[in-house]
Amino acid sequence: MSSAAPVVSIAFHSGYGHTAVIAEAVRTGAAEAGVTVHFIEVDKITDDQWELLDASDAIVFGSPTYMGTASGAFHTFAEATAARWATRAWQDKLAAGFTNSASKSGDKLHTLQFFTVLAAQHGMSWVSLNLMPGWNSSTASENDLNRLGFFLGAAAQSNNDQGAEGVHKSDIATAEHLGRRIAEQTAVFTAGRAALAAAQAS
Repeated sequence: MSSAAPVVSIAFHSGYGHTAVIAEAVRTGAAEAGVTVHFIEVDKITDDQWELLDASDAIVFGSPTYMGTASGAFHTFAEATAARWATRAWQDKLAAGFTNSASKSGDKLHTLQFFTVLAAQHGMSWVSLNLMPGWNSSTASENDLNRLGFFLGAAAQSNNDQGAEGVHKSDIATAEHLGRRIAEQTAVFTAGRAALAAAQAS
């Protein structure tokens, strides 16, 4: 499963383009950290892309938050992963996640929790955002990283009367951070697994 460059796949759905901007930022951050990145829109997934997910060291889940949970298209994808669940194909991979909604809260936490349960059912290990919350004091700014104060993953807010161009620059930077973090953790994970295999073989 591992190669010289760790492999991270971003499996996401975007309804109106906002979440795609966040997904692109995750890809940018991960690529800058030196991993191979696959970009997979789950509502258009092909057999070859399913195989890319199977061969990945880490999978980052992404979806807008609609009515307090991931989108219907992402739920359809999640249910389709049952074949992988049955064979434990994604066991011991790393996982992370991101979401977007129009409201500052929008119950985005529930979507991130949905991703963590999906990952846990597959036997994956969750990688958190690892950023302190921003914009929570009188001297703070909406331009702080993690301005919405989430810990499980990257959470973004986009006004419902603006298109993808309205995605907040802080949320884009936060998503880039998530991409770098999952890439760095995946590099540690794959190097450790390779070292363990070498030690066991000697």
